[in-house]
Amino acid sequence: MPTANPGPLTLVNNDLVAITTLVGSAMNLATQSLLDADLSLAEKVIQADANIDTLCSAVEDRCLELLEDKRSTGSELRSIIGALRIAASLERMGDLAEHVAKQARMRYPNAAVPQDLRATFAIMGGVAEAIVSKSGAVIATKDVSLASEIAIHDAEMDFRHRELFTIVLSPSWAHGVEAAIDVTLLSRYYERYADHAVSVTRRVINVVTGEPYVAVDITS
Repeated sequence: MPTANPGPLTLVNNDLVAITTLVGSAMNLATQSLLDADLSLAEKVIQADANIDTLCSAVEDRCLELLEDKRSTGSELRSIIGALRIAASLERMGDLAEHVAKQARMRYPNAAVPQDLRATFAIMGGVAEAIVSKSGAVIATKDVSLASEIAIHDAEMDFRHRELFTIVLSPSWAHGVEAAIDVTLLSRYYERYADHAVSVTRRVINVVTGEPYVAVDITS
């Protein structure tokens, strides 16, 4: 029996899942370039971001076309608008990975992260990998039960971000102003990356349940 062609919303969803994989890979490589002061990896992430932007724009264009279809139902409209918002968050996540890579490139051949903080940034990179992977699974499967796990990863990222901020502001900080700025910016990039993954998850919950986005709480 012939297989039915997937509908336009299914195709959009598949594209979002694929982009999630790309932004996850981008942050993984960016973290590696940061920890290893690897210029070639940093350049790879920076150059690849244009492709992520193009794919996100294509999804947005397709969603705008679907919005013009007067036959769309209320739930379909919610899915289309949700996809638009998700694409915007994914594009921003790609940009944040690019920012990490650019910071690594700017300090090359030196490391942008002091040796005693490498472990913390390695942890943040691992958290970023976990949270984007689960966000992609939520998009693909609509399994909103994963939201609680995503909330745990986000809380871990927030904790590490606050920890680094405290270290940088400590009187015992011995790495100078330039390193303090680098660490603060990099920590913020990872924290915002996780925030966008949370936003993606909340958008999917809104689409699946109809609960208003502003009321979605993934910690409950």
